[in-house]
Amino acid sequence: MKRPVSLLILFLAFSLAHPARAGEVIVAVAANFVAPMQTLAAGFQQETGHKLVLSPGPTGSFYAQIKNGAPFDVFLAADSATPARLEAEGGVVPGSRFTYAIGTLALWSAKKDFVDDRGEILQKGAFSHLSIADPQKSPYGAAAVETLRKLGRYDALRPRFVTGNSIAQAHQFVITGNAKLGFVSLSQIVRDGKLTGGSIWIVPDNLHEPILQDAALLKKGRDNPAANALLQYLKGPKAASIIESYGYRLPRE
Repeated sequence: MKRPVSLLILFLAFSLAHPARAGEVIVAVAANFVAPMQTLAAGFQQETGHKLVLSPGPTGSFYAQIKNGAPFDVFLAADSATPARLEAEGGVVPGSRFTYAIGTLALWSAKKDFVDDRGEILQKGAFSHLSIADPQKSPYGAAAVETLRKLGRYDALRPRFVTGNSIAQAHQFVITGNAKLGFVSLSQIVRDGKLTGGSIWIVPDNLHEPILQDAALLKKGRDNPAANALLQYLKGPKAASIIESYGYRLPRE
């Protein structure tokens, strides 16, 4: 007996909307990229049916976790050095690593008109505490230290540091008032190209090394189709639009 056409159409529509082999991807994601990744995850899951499990944290801490067998499939780092090191040590599938975003460092205060657009507040020193991410764990913290050294202000301002375990905690210190200003990722304070509040100085690129953020397929995710699909999705135009809307730049061929 022939199957009714209407039932066949319904079956095909359901199959396309809900892939029969939908999988799960466990993603180690750098603290600065959590907000855009949550937006990306929603689109990816809707398009593919695959489920993403996000585990946020400092890039430096992820290195040790991955080396100790943490069950991550994909690594979205805040730098390029850590994934490259893991690849050299056999923890990353060869050829899978690529730059998915270029971060922007910003000096930010939750107080309006407190930070000027040239960063001269760092020279005037009209503040008691400066929030910064741990430079040993966070590329953004390392970039902040490099910036202060080039400005000749590192030694003078170091006693005022309030150091966060990650860039997320450094951002939180400013929000809660533990520090009047701090170095954060632009993505934490910008939505659709607009500052969400407070005052800001976008640190010029020539004051620190580029913050190249690399993605990589980890050894555990080698045979996971969902993990491979996620990395392809991150290279696509939909992902690019979302990533840029959070204040990141994209690598150009």
